[in-house]
Amino acid sequence: MLQALLESFAQVKSVEIIIMLDWRVCKKISTGQLTRFIITAEHKTLMEFERLARQCDAVWPIAPEFDGILQGLCEKVEALNKILLTSSAVAVALAGNKWHTYQTLVRHHIATVPTRLLAGQSIEPGTWIIKAVDGAGCQDSFVVSDRETYQALVTARCPDRSAYIIQPLLEGKKTSLSCLFKQGRGWLISINLQHFQLFDQQFQLTGIQVNYSSHFDRYSALVGFIAEAFPTLWGYAGVDLIETNKAILVLEINPRLTTSFAGIQAARGINVCANVLELIHGDPKIEPLCNQVVKLSASLVEGL
Repeated sequence: MLQALLESFAQVKSVEIIIMLDWRVCKKISTGQLTRFIITAEHKTLMEFERLARQCDAVWPIAPEFDGILQGLCEKVEALNKILLTSSAVAVALAGNKWHTYQTLVRHHIATVPTRLLAGQSIEPGTWIIKAVDGAGCQDSFVVSDRETYQALVTARCPDRSAYIIQPLLEGKKTSLSCLFKQGRGWLISINLQHFQLFDQQFQLTGIQVNYSSHFDRYSALVGFIAEAFPTLWGYAGVDLIETNKAILVLEINPRLTTSFAGIQAARGINVCANVLELIHGDPKIEPLCNQVVKLSASLVEGL
């Protein structure tokens, strides 16, 4: 994702990039002529982030939602009065919380998967998935189908049950939408198909087909409804769906870069970074230059 972001910004004229890199991954990222700062174990990461952010007009933090990491970085950028090229800290706090997201979707009559807080729940017949409220991707998500496994897993891995939700595991196509948002409006960029494998009670993402479908009309209204329900979303965000035989259900909203982002420019010829910059003063001019499916393999996904 980071490499794709840098390559997209490199195509935007009059933009100078400063990048903050972890020393453990810096050799995997080609930065060209960009100014880069390598962060080692000796650095105080947040202090370095603030120092570098002060030198910039705009900041695009890349971080997971769990433990409030992304929210904290967004708050820091906002406190510095710099342009935040992602959703606000308020939006991250809402969309990054699966329980609050579920409640918001229900309140706005958007079809979603039935969800309950794990605290006080006992397992019923069927197959269920337990997720951390602020988990990113498949991290801290577990599949259970019997009472014994449920009890053992909850005891071992969910010390604070109020920090987890439980949902029925539904059969269906796992798709995602790559979108842009601004002040209650949304623009659909690509429709993606996600492939998962169940291993040791956890799903693992094995690959993605970016732009696998061109039937935008089927999803455009849903993007609009989500934009209205989450008006603080801004910039790029991903929407995870489960498509059953009866309905398209929203699983979660990711107020950050998603893995599918890495294949958008090759699939549709759209420079997302340029469009995000356009959002600062107006509407994006989304003009696809091509229309093809791009496959991100398991090995590539692991490296993102």
